[in-house]
Amino acid sequence: MVKLISAGATDIGLLRSNNEDAYLVMPEAGFFAISDGMGGAAAGEIASRYFIETAQAVFRSRAPSLRETDHELARKVFRCSNERIFEHTAQYPDDEGMGCTGDLLVFDGDRYVIGHVGDSRIYLLRDGILRQLTKDHSLVQRMVDNGTLTPEEAKHHPRKNIILQALGIDPSVSFDILEGAGLSHDIFLLCTDGLTDMVADSAIQEILLSSISIQHKVKELIAAAIAAGGRDNVTVILCEVNIDRDSADSSVKKDSDRADR
Repeated sequence: MVKLISAGATDIGLLRSNNEDAYLVMPEAGFFAISDGMGGAAAGEIASRYFIETAQAVFRSRAPSLRETDHELARKVFRCSNERIFEHTAQYPDDEGMGCTGDLLVFDGDRYVIGHVGDSRIYLLRDGILRQLTKDHSLVQRMVDNGTLTPEEAKHHPRKNIILQALGIDPSVSFDILEGAGLSHDIFLLCTDGLTDMVADSAIQEILLSSISIQHKVKELIAAAIAAGGRDNVTVILCEVNIDRDSADSSVKKDSDRADR
């Protein structure tokens, strides 16, 4: 039996007048999502809200009888939210250029699927080591991939916030789909760049390794971003995986006993 312990929070930061981030925590459905709007003023907020609303609608209705895989549902979220953004800008031309990042994490038992576009991130803390699972769709990441920048240079590059792929950029949105198996005590982190631009991965890892609750870890991560300057909105979701193998084995045994009768 898999139990997900989760928490999420967002903060406007110290310099912004509005919060363009949005997030969704649905542990009962094994689903989590995060988005960072772009385009200025209300437009960015609208774009990120479209992604979250679409994700909620798609995964709230998830049922085995529909025979849609989590891969297919994730793709539906990205396609439909992208369409909503373009429909909006067609109706409201003043909002032309609005868009958002999008990340989602969905569990089916101990298996997980990740959907990703933009430069918000999903990390995994496993066996005491924090690892970034998603790759930024950004100019500096492309330069790192091409060997023209080192990862350390990329962290401080003046063009590090230029995104090459996001919702609202192209009608045929391109995104990444990843999958894997969760282990007991894994902690997944979904966050906007308001965290990762301000707090080093090593400091994030240290907070995640602390003995405080998931809820307090979320608060500590946001507080660290604010203490470092809080230049952007910051949003954090944490999800810890707990797998009770004894319950699963007991369930299998009961099913076997019934079959033998």
